[in-house]
Amino acid sequence: MFLLSLSRRTIALRSYTLIKHSCSSYSTLVSDGNIIISIQHFHSLLQKNETNLRIIHQLHSHLTTSGLLLLDQNHQNSAKLFLFNPLLRCYSLGETPLRAYFLYEQLQRLHFLSDHNKKRLPPFDSFTYLFLLKASSNPRLPSSLLGIGLHGLTLKLGFESHVYVQTALVGMYLAVRNRIDAYKVFDEMPERNPVTWNVMITGLTNLKEFEKALCFLEKMPNRTVVSWTTIIDGFARVSKPKEAILLFSRMVACDAIKPNEVTILAILPAVWNLGDQKMCGSVHGYVMKRGFVPCDIRVTNSLIDAYAKCGCIQNALKFFMEVPKERKNLVSWTTMISAFATHGMGKEAVSMFKDMERLGLKPNRVTMVSVLNACSHGGLGEEEFLEFFNKMVNKYKITPDVKHYGCLVDMLRRKGRLEEAEKIALEIPTEQKAVVWRMLLGACSVYDDAQMAERVTKKLMELEKSHGGDFVLMSNIFCGTGRFSDAQRFRNVMDVRGVVKLPGHSQLT
Repeated sequence: MFLLSLSRRTIALRSYTLIKHSCSSYSTLVSDGNIIISIQHFHSLLQKNETNLRIIHQLHSHLTTSGLLLLDQNHQNSAKLFLFNPLLRCYSLGETPLRAYFLYEQLQRLHFLSDHNKKRLPPFDSFTYLFLLKASSNPRLPSSLLGIGLHGLTLKLGFESHVYVQTALVGMYLAVRNRIDAYKVFDEMPERNPVTWNVMITGLTNLKEFEKALCFLEKMPNRTVVSWTTIIDGFARVSKPKEAILLFSRMVACDAIKPNEVTILAILPAVWNLGDQKMCGSVHGYVMKRGFVPCDIRVTNSLIDAYAKCGCIQNALKFFMEVPKERKNLVSWTTMISAFATHGMGKEAVSMFKDMERLGLKPNRVTMVSVLNACSHGGLGEEEFLEFFNKMVNKYKITPDVKHYGCLVDMLRRKGRLEEAEKIALEIPTEQKAVVWRMLLGACSVYDDAQMAERVTKKLMELEKSHGGDFVLMSNIFCGTGRFSDAQRFRNVMDVRGVVKLPGHSQLT
């Protein structure tokens, strides 16, 4: 399974040669007692930079060439893996999980090259295979075959009763949507701790298999707050707020389990999705009683957002003002500015932004989108809008993206300045700009500008050829200006391309 290709064999031989050349300096380190300090130093670097791929590659190279990746036979297995396993973990959880397998093969080959007389097995432990299974579960890995091969290898090496390795296997199979083998591994486990049950529940929830996830929750011997929170969050994410709130109530009332900060952050989106102002106040009272608000700014910010999205802008502002200035972070201010923008309160949003600036907080991209939206939707003049746009670029050095340009185009089209908006749309340096052109197409419909609408539609057809709404809107613009033959032409294009406009629908809650 894990045989090296010819090219990787060559790399391994070169690595081993480099290790042999470094033996003299390595021996000096050992004799001076500095080897322990070096290992601990590299271990610390791996932990601090586990998401920095460039540094991880540099550390990997240095550990290989210095001989620290494979210590001599005088060291215990745990010492040999003290650097290898953390490096393996970094690759398994990062952007290049396949490198975890290459690293595993590299150390395996180096071990056999250095131990050709005694033929002892490489010093891999359960953590090694846990991290390899994590790599197989990584969505960036293109194939599930490696994970299946790993399953066979762990059985051969005697890990069939190791609870954490078997739990990782369950997670791996669910990550690749293989429910049957996940159930099989789960059922055959001689021992299951709460982590195993939570991995199963999390995997099924991610697959939107809520009924099956709930069945496992019911069967779980000792349900935990993690178990409940996982499904609550799953329901909230797929816009099933009633189910999420019902489950939250069951957790508190029936199981008498106290929610943690993550649970509160999961239930609040369900509350504002329903738009239930009374329930928002109830959750607020509950978290105040439990003491979440003073200690977790994330819960505070989420409550401000929930009040605003439930339509209680005054309650959101009142709660925001009650939070001490030293506790408010950039997210707090941005949330309140966004709330004002959503409610069309442009002047209040601008005033809030200036208050934030006076406190020395530097806005980020999201903050600027919020204040630009407030200027556009809140009836403020273009001079004020352009002042903030220029400040974003010149003072705060934020390069505009499609959202910022979209706000600019939106402001210009609301003022009827369609030609300027079209020029801006042409200059946007991004591929994800269909929404900007669609915004401009809507403005063409309002102002009955068929010529510009036709140009805009051509741009949209280049970006998204199958969006039926664009064809229908263009056809309606032609009808509005008396160009019925052109309108029919666009309808015919829809039929030829097989483009279908999704029907609109209403929902009662």
